[in-house]
Amino acid sequence: MMKQVVSSVIFAVGVLAGCGASEDSEQNNIEANTPNLTSETPRTQTALGEAATPALDCSKPDDSIEEMVCADSELAMLDRKLELVYQTALMSPKGKGDSWLKASQIGWVKARAECRAATDKRPCVLNSYQRRIAELQALYSLVPGNGPVVYRCSEGDVTATYYQTDPPSAVVEYGGKQSLMFLQPSGSGARYEGRNESLWEHQGEASVIWGHGAAEMRCKIN
Repeated sequence: MMKQVVSSVIFAVGVLAGCGASEDSEQNNIEANTPNLTSETPRTQTALGEAATPALDCSKPDDSIEEMVCADSELAMLDRKLELVYQTALMSPKGKGDSWLKASQIGWVKARAECRAATDKRPCVLNSYQRRIAELQALYSLVPGNGPVVYRCSEGDVTATYYQTDPPSAVVEYGGKQSLMFLQPSGSGARYEGRNESLWEHQGEASVIWGHGAAEMRCKIN
């Protein structure tokens, strides 16, 4: 699986920056083509209903962030959910033998700990869990996706598969590389952003930027 762009650095940036989903009606161009999907597998839903305790060992938390998770029922549930999603990813066709998956989980734990420096620690931790769960669900196809949608650009084709994770996400590919992007607030259309990449679609056309300082590509849906 290609991972040149997606890395554990996403988490450190994502947890501090945060993201939100646009409610603008003009996003129907994407949403009309997106099936009403669940972001959890039946197995995950059942397990979550049976276990409201976190997966981490609360008898000896490593830091103040883990102490917060142990004392907060919502964060504890997300910790349990993440563990279930992570184990499912490990057993998935894409996850078997994928050394990046385990390394990125270690990187995520370190990024979560950086929430100690955040002004609002709890929202930082909450966002960290939500994005990590969404990343694993999208990258390892643990929930159904809408796509791939092909965008024809003069520089080459860009493909995107959209996932109804929380927050909504997209796995976008161009030039043999891949980027995980999350839906951002937008005045019009649907705008997704990754680490140094973005895709903004509006009324059948898309603006794609691939890489820091790269020129904008103008594209149309195939």
